[in-house]
Amino acid sequence: MSPLTRRTLLTALGGAALTGCTVHHPAPPPAGPVAAAVTPSPTPLPPVTVATATGPVTVPGAPTRVVALDTAELDSALTLGITPVGAARPAADQAFPDYWPASRLDRIAYVGPVGAPDLAAVRALRPDLILSNQTRDGGRYDELRAIAPTVLTQTTGAPWKANVETHAQALSRRDAAAAFAASYQRHVNQVVTALANAKAGGRRVSLLRFVEGGGIRTYGRQTFPGSVLAEAGLARPDAQNTDQPDQELPPDQLAKADGDLLLYAGYGDPARNGLTATLASPAWRSLEAVKAHRAFPVDDQLWFQDLGYTGANYLLQQLQRFLGA
Repeated sequence: MSPLTRRTLLTALGGAALTGCTVHHPAPPPAGPVAAAVTPSPTPLPPVTVATATGPVTVPGAPTRVVALDTAELDSALTLGITPVGAARPAADQAFPDYWPASRLDRIAYVGPVGAPDLAAVRALRPDLILSNQTRDGGRYDELRAIAPTVLTQTTGAPWKANVETHAQALSRRDAAAAFAASYQRHVNQVVTALANAKAGGRRVSLLRFVEGGGIRTYGRQTFPGSVLAEAGLARPDAQNTDQPDQELPPDQLAKADGDLLLYAGYGDPARNGLTATLASPAWRSLEAVKAHRAFPVDDQLWFQDLGYTGANYLLQQLQRFLGA
């Protein structure tokens, strides 16, 4: 993400701040409730019991040494004012998402790839809380909880808002999460109004992702970006207007990815995930969105990995710009 975009969003944030961090949040959250919610308590907070995918888990009040083992968990912690001591990242990603300031990311130790963390590295960080989900780490839950209290949500992706609530409870940041949720809803309402005024509401938006080792994939409604598109009042091409999270798209069926707006991203090496070859193909050039100059590359980490309020606000801001509203 360009420095200009980052500065613009920081300006939009204005005076709203979380203790010890700067959140890249396009729509200003209510400064008072958020700031108050993350001000450290003068006295230790009592332990909290959190309902998780593995049953009730008791975690320390206001944990400070958090390890996040997936991308949604990282976004929740950073958004709510906590910089984890360690985090995993997807195997093909070379760095943590750069829409967060380097001053925060530099303080996070890498503990291995999502889905296969280095447990020795996690243990060495002496965490007081581990955040992940059953999809990624359910099979190693007993090993993780032997290191520190471990909060797993059932899955990731579409239920991102409910997952943020679980993370916020574990982090003793529920009031802050509620303030961010309210701020996000105001941002949604602003974007819906802007799109309607620009006569862009209801446009069919196609989501296409080139995944190294996973082929070309389209994304349906029951996904993080799909849910943001729905909240913005945007439609989907017929092949993506489904509750199936994602589907592999054979290269000879690329026409099914067409839309009024086509957003595409690549995970991994463009020469191996199909992106380079597809963008040079006649089938790509024949898409109506491409011919109309309405096909745009987007940040894979932001659109398909982030899964939280910071990412969702960025998506709304970019959608408004792409649609000329």
